[in-house]
Amino acid sequence: MCGEQIERDPNTWTEVERACFERRSVRKYRAEQVPEQLIKRILETGRFAPSAGNCQPWKFLVIRDPEIIAAIERDVRWACKVLKYFVYWRKGDTFRPLAWLMAQLFTRLMPHEMHPIPYSAVGLIADGKLKVLHGAPTAILILKDRRGAANPDLDCGICGQNMVLTAYSLGLSTCWVGFVSLLMKPPLSFIWKRRLGISFPYTLVEAICVGYPVAEPNGIVERETHAVTWFEPGRRFTTY
Repeated sequence: MCGEQIERDPNTWTEVERACFERRSVRKYRAEQVPEQLIKRILETGRFAPSAGNCQPWKFLVIRDPEIIAAIERDVRWACKVLKYFVYWRKGDTFRPLAWLMAQLFTRLMPHEMHPIPYSAVGLIADGKLKVLHGAPTAILILKDRRGAANPDLDCGICGQNMVLTAYSLGLSTCWVGFVSLLMKPPLSFIWKRRLGISFPYTLVEAICVGYPVAEPNGIVERETHAVTWFEPGRRFTTY
């Protein structure tokens, strides 16, 4: 009911609400580069994100060099090819028992990475059907300080959310890209830590593509409504 009321009356939304409702992840960008000043504004709102104890367990790398972007695409694709070889247990009608065993092992060791969504994307990237950075002219890499208080992964996520909403407000589009973290796995880590100047206590956790979209992707997309349990004085109830 609440979701229906909000959707019927968008004139009541604040600018922040509108950004949250209408921003979409974009996977096709124009070649036009984003002005440096806009990227700096995006980074500044990330810097002001809340974090446990205000530890700010993050560091940013801004990649705008086409040669480095091409190298990231090449090496992540190579990693996906290797991963596909070991965990894709069906090739057409052929069942590969060793790959099936590896997939079962990896699912238990890395349940989030082996979720069906990234699992299916591995094959697309390996086959060259999906770009890692989606052709965006700028990528902001988020490094996590592993010494961060409480939950630095969560803090980096909050920081990134600030940045993608700011990008939307500036007329830009973005997309979260977790596959860049494959650059931190051996043997690629030996190359990329040096190339990007990453050393302890930092590690690469996410990237955010930034650019101008090819079309107009923004707008509300229907989402599942989850039950919310409320505890008010003397009563408990659920809304949808």
